Amino acid sequence: MRPVSISKEPVELYKILKFEGLAPSGAEAKAAIDAGIVTVNGAVETRRRKKIVSGDVIAFDGETLQIVLAPGAPAAVPTCPRLGAVSRG
Repeated sequence: MRPVSISKEPVELYKILKFEGLAPSGAEAKAAIDAGIVTVNGAVETRRRKKIVSGDVIAFDGETLQIVLAPGAPAAVPTCPRLGAVSRG
C-alpha cells in the first residue's frame, strides 16, 4: 500500500488517479471509474467526482493507495444537506 499525501480535502477521485500516474489523463481516469474497475474502501466506485478524504483507500490496476492529509493541511468540514456546515466542537 502506497501512502499518498494530499494538501487539502476533499479531492475528487479521478484527480487522484490522474495525478498519481495511475491514469495518463483525466479522461482515462474517468473511463476507468465508469468501467467499475476502481474501488474505494473495498467497494466499487463509479462516481468520478467521489470526494476522497484522509483515511480512504483506493485500489486500481494492481496498486493500492492510502490517502493521508499532509501535516498542517486544512481538513474537510463535514456538512449536513439540510443544515450546511457542521461544527466539530
